[in-house]
Amino acid sequence: MLSKRKKPTYAPPAKFILDRTISLTRKMYRFEPPVRFVSDRLISLEVKAVDRYVPDRLLLLFMNTLDKRVPREAINGIVSGLDIIPPKVRSSLITAADRYVPDTAASSRKISAVIAGVYKYIPDRIIPPESAEDWSNVKTKFHIPTLLSRGQSKSRKE
Repeated sequence: MLSKRKKPTYAPPAKFILDRTISLTRKMYRFEPPVRFVSDRLISLEVKAVDRYVPDRLLLLFMNTLDKRVPREAINGIVSGLDIIPPKVRSSLITAADRYVPDTAASSRKISAVIAGVYKYIPDRIIPPESAEDWSNVKTKFHIPTLLSRGQSKSRKE
């Protein structure tokens, strides 16, 4: 009636650890698609709202204000203040912008104009070397121009 051999009540440690590791990796893979789905949905919703409800004149006013009214010293001060952010953080932000921003944001004329108008002031010296390829992808995706000269223009008198 009783078996001669007792069955162990615990699993061998190697098998338990292996099963536990496989189940954890499966759970981690389950989290990535929802994050990508939520970011796609949320950013797409914001893009649709901007495209529909923000008039072109308002965007043009803000872009002209940035280009003509904000002093170059203020823009240069903000850009030089970006050096305080560690390179790993800058690299991860660029990578996230390259991977997680959906194509609907890039295809929106208004969103691309705003991003290109602001990001054209960021020099390439601030971009970490490990994320240079992602930065070039972001520049291509949003049509960000590169400023050739950052000096004071002769038409502005001080």
